[in-house]
Amino acid sequence: MSWFSINNILVNIPLGEGGYPLSWIEAVGTIAGLLCIWLASQEKIINYLFGLINVTLFAIIFFQIQLYASLLLQIFFFAANIYGWYAWSRVNDFEQAELKIRWLKSSHRLFLIVVSIAAIAALTFNIDTVFGYLAVVAVDILNVFGANLATPVLEPDAYPFWDSTMTVLSIVAMILMTRKLVENWLVWSVINVISIVIFYKQGVYAMSVEYIILLAIAINGSRLWIKTAKRSSKNNYLS
Repeated sequence: MSWFSINNILVNIPLGEGGYPLSWIEAVGTIAGLLCIWLASQEKIINYLFGLINVTLFAIIFFQIQLYASLLLQIFFFAANIYGWYAWSRVNDFEQAELKIRWLKSSHRLFLIVVSIAAIAALTFNIDTVFGYLAVVAVDILNVFGANLATPVLEPDAYPFWDSTMTVLSIVAMILMTRKLVENWLVWSVINVISIVIFYKQGVYAMSVEYIILLAIAINGSRLWIKTAKRSSKNNYLS
């Protein structure tokens, strides 16, 4: 089980002061995450397999570094990956086409924007309380299985607005991806830009570099899915 420890170092990356010790579990989890996003941009259903690997390993990492709210977010992503795998693979009762890449309806897009803004605002002013509560819930759940963890004492969030924005938009983007809606890549791109800056300012340079790669994949995914959506719309119009 030592492989799953963040102290099992693969390589020390020469980034920042003293370098960045990259563990085996973080390396594999990161590669799985990159493959997940890349394969999703190519509309390959196997992306969800790598997504499940990514969120599982990152949940273990967050447990070890005591980021319990982030751990709970991985549980949501795990469930979303399972649903996405199902949604992308199923056919309807008439065995017609699978879920097609398409744009969100204008009315739905406006509703989603309003709800997202409201959720970000609410979380921004209550982020320490919410994450503190989620951390306690996570600890209580883990203790049921014999973890014997102490109740965590969390420091105030360093960037309440940006952290709230990334959290809410990550949930929105994941839901949009499971429904093959083009907007998911646009939302991921926004998340990635914010993440690059935040991780750099916090001195986590390796993760900042990772999100630069994710941004490039998201931009390419946007390009590919927009092209496919236009083609599908044109074919529907002609038919």
